[in-house]
Amino acid sequence: MTESPDSRSLVSASSQLNLMEIEAIDDKEFDIPQVDTPPTLESILNEPEDEDEPFILEDTCLLNTENIDAHSCETSSLSVYVHLRRRKAVETNATVHGSVLRRNVLKGISAQIVSAADKVDAGLPTAVTVSNVIAVGTSHGLALVFDQNQALRLCLGTTATGAEYGAVSALSINHDCTRLLCGFAKGQITMWDLANGKLLRTITDAHPPGTAILHVKFTDHPALAVCNDSGGSVFELSFRRVMGMRTCESRCLFSGSKGEVCCVEPLHAGPELKDHPITHYSLLAMASLTKILLIGLKPSLKVWLTFPYGKTDPASVPLLAWQFVAVQKTINPVLAFCRGDTIHFLLVKKDESGIIHVIKHRQLQLSCDLISLSWINPRTLVLMDSTEKLRVVDRPSQEELETVDMAELQLVYNSSHFKSLATGGNVSQALALVGEKTCYQSVCSYAGQIMYLGTKSVHIMTLRNWRERVDHLLKQEKFMEALSLAWSLHEGTAKAVLGLFADPAKRKGVVADKMVEILLQYVDRSLKKCPEQGKIQVMEQHFQVMDEHVVMGNKLLVYISCCLAGRAYPLGDIPEDLVPQVKNQVFEFLIRLHSVEAAQEEEVYPYIRTLLHFDTREFLNVLALTFEDFKNDKQALEYQQRIVDILLKVMVDNSDFTPSQVGCLFTFLARQLAKPDNTLFVNRKLFDQVNQIFLCAPVPMAEDAYQICEFMYDKKHLYNKIVDCYLKDPLRKEELFNYIHNILSMPGYSSEEKQLVWVKALQHIKDLVSISSPKTAELVAVHFADEVQSIITSLQDDYLAFQFLKCLLNPSFREGLNPQTILRLGPDLHELLVDLLCQFSPQQVTAFLKTSQDYRLEEAIQITEKHKLHEAAAYLLEKKGNVQGAFEVLLQKVVDGIISQQTKENHWCIMNLAEGPVSPDCFSLSSALKELTMKVLNSMSSFIAPPAIIQRILQDPVYGKGKLAEIQGLILGMLETFNYEQTLLETTTNLLNSDLHWSLSHLRKAVSRGLHPRQYHCNICLQQYKRWQESEEEIIIFSCGHLYHCQCLQRKEVGVLSERQYSWSCYKCTSNQGSRPADRPSAESSRSRSTSLAQTKVTSAHRGIVTEAHGRKMLTEATLDAQQTQAWDHFRTLYRGPSRLAVLTELTHSHGNERAGFSNPVHPGTGSIYHSENFQLKLSPPPLVEE
Repeated sequence: MTESPDSRSLVSASSQLNLMEIEAIDDKEFDIPQVDTPPTLESILNEPEDEDEPFILEDTCLLNTENIDAHSCETSSLSVYVHLRRRKAVETNATVHGSVLRRNVLKGISAQIVSAADKVDAGLPTAVTVSNVIAVGTSHGLALVFDQNQALRLCLGTTATGAEYGAVSALSINHDCTRLLCGFAKGQITMWDLANGKLLRTITDAHPPGTAILHVKFTDHPALAVCNDSGGSVFELSFRRVMGMRTCESRCLFSGSKGEVCCVEPLHAGPELKDHPITHYSLLAMASLTKILLIGLKPSLKVWLTFPYGKTDPASVPLLAWQFVAVQKTINPVLAFCRGDTIHFLLVKKDESGIIHVIKHRQLQLSCDLISLSWINPRTLVLMDSTEKLRVVDRPSQEELETVDMAELQLVYNSSHFKSLATGGNVSQALALVGEKTCYQSVCSYAGQIMYLGTKSVHIMTLRNWRERVDHLLKQEKFMEALSLAWSLHEGTAKAVLGLFADPAKRKGVVADKMVEILLQYVDRSLKKCPEQGKIQVMEQHFQVMDEHVVMGNKLLVYISCCLAGRAYPLGDIPEDLVPQVKNQVFEFLIRLHSVEAAQEEEVYPYIRTLLHFDTREFLNVLALTFEDFKNDKQALEYQQRIVDILLKVMVDNSDFTPSQVGCLFTFLARQLAKPDNTLFVNRKLFDQVNQIFLCAPVPMAEDAYQICEFMYDKKHLYNKIVDCYLKDPLRKEELFNYIHNILSMPGYSSEEKQLVWVKALQHIKDLVSISSPKTAELVAVHFADEVQSIITSLQDDYLAFQFLKCLLNPSFREGLNPQTILRLGPDLHELLVDLLCQFSPQQVTAFLKTSQDYRLEEAIQITEKHKLHEAAAYLLEKKGNVQGAFEVLLQKVVDGIISQQTKENHWCIMNLAEGPVSPDCFSLSSALKELTMKVLNSMSSFIAPPAIIQRILQDPVYGKGKLAEIQGLILGMLETFNYEQTLLETTTNLLNSDLHWSLSHLRKAVSRGLHPRQYHCNICLQQYKRWQESEEEIIIFSCGHLYHCQCLQRKEVGVLSERQYSWSCYKCTSNQGSRPADRPSAESSRSRSTSLAQTKVTSAHRGIVTEAHGRKMLTEATLDAQQTQAWDHFRTLYRGPSRLAVLTELTHSHGNERAGFSNPVHPGTGSIYHSENFQLKLSPPPLVEE
């Protein structure tokens, strides 16, 4: 047999943390013997009492989503959020939620706290924390630790230690419930072992002395904690054990001198989420008096977020609370924080690259100042306001589900610690003001339960499961409300649901059975009220009487109207002398406190209450008609005020009336108060109830009314209408841009809602530009990038378009945009801005043209010429390459400004500008023209002889009165140019000489190299040359090693006659190439193997030159052939020429070709720099001479 979801959840919860089961003990069942000794007072206080609803500390924390069975598991907190699709809340004024919270008093712990204060002088409770055990700190320095059954297990510390350290100001238990940290009012921190109660550490130097510990909290890292002192500083505590010694190292995370932190909250992940990637960063949220900080302690300290509050009440308490929430099938932590009446939500997630992103979700606006903020599950918040009322709020729909008054708890406040009274009160006034309402250490949450510490008791709040909520209404015989709640559970629209199946089919089946049970109970109750049960006719008659009551009620309203108007019912008039009496009697009847023979449970003013329930609108119409006749009747005016007071008391303070009925009341009151002779007095606070019907009226013009409209539009999700509220509110126009950006960029809004806001913003773009053109440009760049052209058209005002485009096209503005923002704007918009700049801000045109590159030159030149902006036109002409045109434009501008004062002919512009007074308008232009002229003259000096330029300047009649200093810069520039060119020419000449020497030396080496013949005989006649010793015979040796007689070569016709000299070719080599030597052109003589570049004339010496027996000594004479001689003459001619550049050019082109003909070419990299293929002669411009 399958257990029900409720039973299974209770069993699992009890196994996790069963704090108590308070039930009556049966003596017979447990066989408890009688005792003679009467019980003591302490035993009586500790004795558990009978309770209708026994308390069980349920474990409703996060479930492991991997193990969730969508068809069988019950929906505890997160499982509801994960498996059910997010449904938009049903906007109905009659939504019934029932009692959402179950409230229990831990009587065992409460009694022992009181007993400890009386018997052992433990003092009043000051702090509480909960895990698998409950620890309570006292004002005399003790820490009382209770187990799951509310039994006192440990009493840590002594009153003597308390006298030295002060009260316990903060408590924290680590994640495995083995260590307890205690912070004290005088600044000390102690660590206790919860297994045996042993003191492990006493920390006195973790923070500056003289400050109280406000918070001390363990992180999920077992050896890491944080503390916050009354100086506003936050410190990291690192616990270590070295050589058996327990140590604690402190590191300052935030200094109070930069803004006092008054609340810290580390992110805690349950066992199911210990492997979540975000937990490795050990995130810590800190709330100062001005902002929220989110930092990561691991692997290194890093600040991830800083978020300012804005304008808040300085007495408001900053609050923080973490919760893991499932968003789009992924679980990530959400930080809820507030100061005052607005709760903000920040989603923290980690992307694939390891970067943490913080996303702001929709904020929650309340009408009260909060002092406590806690999550009870991922969808539900439990808040406590400054009046000590708990408010249960559903986060997705922002709907308030229930309000519970906690005044009887007598909540413990931490004001003395924030004022640091134990150390002399050395805190700032701002922190002391915030401390008036702080209760950080009196509220703690664990496993879906919230514990509140009072001066004499401990209360705990848990969510009721869905059956408890329905049964709670049935006990009060509220069948309609119970049926309405069951229907919302059936349809899946109920809030804060616990213990219901996630599968829709199973959920509807279980809830349908409960609805049938409700209907059966209602029928049974109705039958019991019938006079004679079981008789059909009697029952029909009974319900027919109910229909007759409707008719009777209508008649009664007509009768009351007639009586108060002085007319008889149904026809005629009341005698005039009886009219006052009838009116008084009717009024006395209506305002009667109780009916005749009233029962004890009867509510006050039963007659007015009955008529209002019967037909509110018609009854109020009757009263309105009656009040028209009350002009000078003092008694009637008193009755009128009395009835109005009763109406407000009955309808406003009672939940029996629907908002539509209350709306009818306020409509009635508004009409009465609007009369010129009105005498009614109504408390203005009561008109807060009119917010529900305010949307039906036109938007008012009062300043506060716009915020009211915004609040109501937000409740209705009419975000596009909120734009109108901001536009009409003169105090909040600037905030409209942030509002539109948040709606369009933040998640949590539907595409239809965003589209409506987008269209509304586009319709009012002209108003937005009028409010702030920079903010409008930023908004357009992010969300309306494709509508820029239509926006310009819709502005219909050149000045507004100018303001808008000036911000949108500003290069610095575009650099500041998000890199992901793509803004593509055509050149026509830039040209339009140039035109508008010429009209409204001519002095900025040139600067814009220099920074922007997106306009077309021709169009921009036409625009500047049309508006006669010469400087901008000259810049554009120069940019286009028309330097002459730019010069003429500037010259014309200068001439137009100067000629009227000085009429001189044949003068140079630069001399005229430097001389005499000029108009102030031309001063900046003259300076620019001087600089331009200097550049032109310096460039001319490279092509025109400098003496000619200087002579022309000195001979000009203008310089009859001039000074040398005025042309000093020009002359110095020419001299610098001359020195530069002279040095360049000398360097180039040295390079040429060196390279020419290298070429000639290698050429000489090649032609003078000795040749060794392969054989000692002629390769034609095959006769040795030694046989012709007696005669002088010319022998020719080629570089290939072949030897010939000159006569043999002549016979074979292998020589070519040129310039009276023979150019020989090797007969054997040319024959092997397959053609006759005589047929080859003379150009082939340049080849290395077939033509000798060093032909050697060998002569046999007969006299005095005969060798010994081994042979004869050969004398050689080195000669140059015709080609080599021609090359040498060519080099010499080029060197003697006037142009050195021609030498360089010829050498660069011809040297590589001639190198191939060398007998022994040089390896690359070992010769001249001109052998490099990438060699370039780079000429630097002459240095600029400052004027």
